[in-house]
Amino acid sequence: MKTKFAPLLAALTAAALLTSAACSSSDDSTDSSTSDEKVSLTYWSWAPNMDKVVEGWNSTHPNIQVTVNKQDGGDPAVTKLLTAIKAGSGAPDVMQAEYQKIPTLVSADALADISSEVGSLKDKFPAANWTSVTLGSDAVYGVPQDSGPLMFFYRADIFAKNGLEAPKTWDDYAAAAEKIHKANAKQFLGTFSATDAGLFAGLAQQAGASWWGVNGDQWTVNINDAATQKVASYWGGLVEKGVIDNKPMYTPEWNAALNDGSQVGWVSAVWAPGVLEGSAKDTKGKWKAAIMPQWDAASPATGNWGGSATSVTSQSKHPKQAAEFIAWLNSDPAALKLLANTANVYPAANEATATALTSPPAFFSDQADFYTIAAEAAKATKPFTYGPNVNTAYSAFNDAYGKAAESKKAANFTAALATIQSATVDDMKNNGFNVAG
Repeated sequence: MKTKFAPLLAALTAAALLTSAACSSSDDSTDSSTSDEKVSLTYWSWAPNMDKVVEGWNSTHPNIQVTVNKQDGGDPAVTKLLTAIKAGSGAPDVMQAEYQKIPTLVSADALADISSEVGSLKDKFPAANWTSVTLGSDAVYGVPQDSGPLMFFYRADIFAKNGLEAPKTWDDYAAAAEKIHKANAKQFLGTFSATDAGLFAGLAQQAGASWWGVNGDQWTVNINDAATQKVASYWGGLVEKGVIDNKPMYTPEWNAALNDGSQVGWVSAVWAPGVLEGSAKDTKGKWKAAIMPQWDAASPATGNWGGSATSVTSQSKHPKQAAEFIAWLNSDPAALKLLANTANVYPAANEATATALTSPPAFFSDQADFYTIAAEAAKATKPFTYGPNVNTAYSAFNDAYGKAAESKKAANFTAALATIQSATVDDMKNNGFNVAG
């Protein structure tokens, strides 16, 4: 085991796994291929039209041909990969992996360390995205593919009617929410959704939280920290006051609220235009995008909601060629254009705004600076470390905040964090992880 990875892997794995090859870099992998040998790679992805994106690679790399196998996203893809890894066969060479799932996959020895092949790409991506594929170590478990920086979307016509501008701070947001609801009791600036832990995590990230961390050979869990308490207290206060709604998002009722003008703002991510186009098509031309409201206007920050990397699996027989492919996929100007315009994702690469995202999304066709704002948000994203049991934490969030939102009591919003913290720590300890505290 290479000592530079030992602390991270000791924290990532139970003691029984520490004798495995989880820390091996691709330098140590068996790869008998030469540059003249033809290699076939398989790539599991759920992004739309990824096969068309990959055609751009295949047409110029005859000796390294990639076949895309479309997968379901999220948990089903992770479960399928872990099953293949455990069986010792059936795993792809390349895997699209959500940032939040990378610690789980690393702890299962499912991803290869490709630092020697792609480490030089670090400066091509926002620091927060790079941290998501390194887990704070010298190892690199993928190349950032897309990101979901949080932004604020609002009905410009309703704001103008109420003499409001896009809120610069969270105090401004609270004042705007109160003014809009007072002017029209049917209108809300937003809603607190107890079923969207990913958004709440992004809000905590903006405030400076990082729910998991690695300290020597131990994991740390800080879901109940001061930054997250501040976020919980803020949103709980708005719900208790009644100036924002407390209904879940992505329901028929929520879709209708967007479309009929009873929800006039949305804290979301760069991918929101696609949702608005599907849920609120009648309001096209009335929305504007802005930087997130800030806790400290002098130090702009945001968080992420979503995003994924492209990783090489530990069972690939051609890790060097696979790493070469994913480096192209996520940093080459031609590939970035294909990702943005064909796969309809927001590329994580810093250069994407200049090279690929030259026109705004169709729903925001009248806002030419949409992607300039998005790029500004991406660069201001704060680092955030996920842990090996995100599913447990998010499930505990749904339970605790379902009750808190229903109660409409701010005190219950902050108290819920202790419940989530305890459930997350207990689960990690029960599964053999070394957890501080």
